[in-house]
Amino acid sequence: MSYIADTLGNFLHQTAFFNLTYGNFIMIAVACVFLYLGIRKGFEPLLLVPIAFGMLLVNIYPDIIASPAETSNGVGGLLYYFFQLDEWSILPSLIFMGVGAMTDFGPLIANPISFLMGAAAQFGIFAAYAMAILLGFNDKAAAAVSIIGGADGPTSIFLAGKLGQTGLMGPIAVAAYSYMALVPIIQPPIMKLLTTKKERSIKMGQLRPVSKLERILFPIVVTIIVCLILPTTAPLVGMLMLGNLFRESGVVHQLQETASNALMYIVVILLGTSVGASTSAEAFLNATTIKIVVLGLIAFIFGTAAGVLLGKLLCVITKGKINPLIGSAGVSAVPMAARVSQKVGAEEDPTNFLLMHAMGPNVAGVIGSAVAAGALLGFLS
Repeated sequence: MSYIADTLGNFLHQTAFFNLTYGNFIMIAVACVFLYLGIRKGFEPLLLVPIAFGMLLVNIYPDIIASPAETSNGVGGLLYYFFQLDEWSILPSLIFMGVGAMTDFGPLIANPISFLMGAAAQFGIFAAYAMAILLGFNDKAAAAVSIIGGADGPTSIFLAGKLGQTGLMGPIAVAAYSYMALVPIIQPPIMKLLTTKKERSIKMGQLRPVSKLERILFPIVVTIIVCLILPTTAPLVGMLMLGNLFRESGVVHQLQETASNALMYIVVILLGTSVGASTSAEAFLNATTIKIVVLGLIAFIFGTAAGVLLGKLLCVITKGKINPLIGSAGVSAVPMAARVSQKVGAEEDPTNFLLMHAMGPNVAGVIGSAVAAGALLGFLS
């Protein structure tokens, strides 16, 4: 009987119930909320579901992300090896290649002025950087936090890894992906506050056709120019443009299909679960995380507002030919931000179709956030 009792006692003490803290239970609840938002509400489920599940796993079984030095047999936990790919910037770069393979840069090529709105929306990054410094973050940590303002999760992970801020990577990535998912909730009030009904009702002319030669030259020219000026952007901009060249060249359908589907989804699984697993209660429930979440929101609001305000200025300059709403799409949440511009415009006039026009600033924002990350990396490395 004593053997059975000892065996049952050992078994019970090996269950998670004897090892979990109140913080773990809080994080498990947060993971369940994220799963609800992703599954029930449809908020970026491809991102939130794996992130939330990784969060769930690590707060039940912390050793799943333990390093080899922390284990008795010298073998790390499963998600530790996934997370290494984040730290080495491999997964964010592959995500960019997949995004490039799926993205049509035609609206940006047809309307180059979109570059300005995409650039303006990056203002939130630099505003948040200054605020982070004031809140006591060092320069590298401030840069890693501020990039959340670009609404670009892979770029946030890339910069945090390159600047050696892996301790902040979990909160930064969760904040970035959360705000990407909440674009339809956060942006419309800002857009309506800064524009008039007349401005929101502006109908834009049809975009000009873009030739195949222009589409092929675009990724090549952008890579050469941007990477010559800021070589530190090569991993992100280079992979983005490589993926787009797969799409537009028309001679590598298999590579384009793989990059935009199978490879993309594999990388999303690895990146999402490993990012979620970096949010243990010990790493996430602290004052620094609260600062990161608040700064990320401020950066996102500033970026949205800057894009809309530049859109208003261009509206005046072009004598009403540009709807300021498309400026909000300059944050790089593709294509969610462009859809929000379309939705807000359609609320004023159901016959107004802004989606393709908004895709110009939207894809410019992807390039812009990568350039901003490269600039910060170049200055701080």
